[in-house]
Amino acid sequence: MALRSLLAKDWTLEVDTSSTTTPAWTTVRGLTKLEFSLDSETEDDSDFDSDGWASEVVTQRSWKLEIEGRRKRDTASATFVPDAGQEFLRAAGLVVGITANAHLRWYRKDGSPDAFEGVAAVQYKGAGGEVTDLEPFECELTGQGKPLAITNPVA
Repeated sequence: MALRSLLAKDWTLEVDTSSTTTPAWTTVRGLTKLEFSLDSETEDDSDFDSDGWASEVVTQRSWKLEIEGRRKRDTASATFVPDAGQEFLRAAGLVVGITANAHLRWYRKDGSPDAFEGVAAVQYKGAGGEVTDLEPFECELTGQGKPLAITNPVA
């Protein structure tokens, strides 16, 4: 069997823009980077019976998504209409408290079973740049609790 590498561009991120208990999944468009990372806290579990070898136990995990892209707008509208997914995260990143959270799901679009859902605090990293730059879009999404493995919506 020949093996092929997976493309990083096949990830997608959706944000729940509904104000009810029924999710309204809206794609965050214009992304050029999506990185899902896990960190672990460990405690030393060594004892006299370990013959001098250390032992570590994972006592806590955390997750985050780091996303970057280009700020986008609807070109069919005469007035400024931003991408709905980006705008939802940008707005959450400008406030404090529970309204700075977002319900998210992220998954691969290539048939892989990789798919997750969770709630994260939104840290919007701002905008701007130099005269020849495109407007950036960047957020750090810090997980709150365990991310859930879900059935991939496109698998």
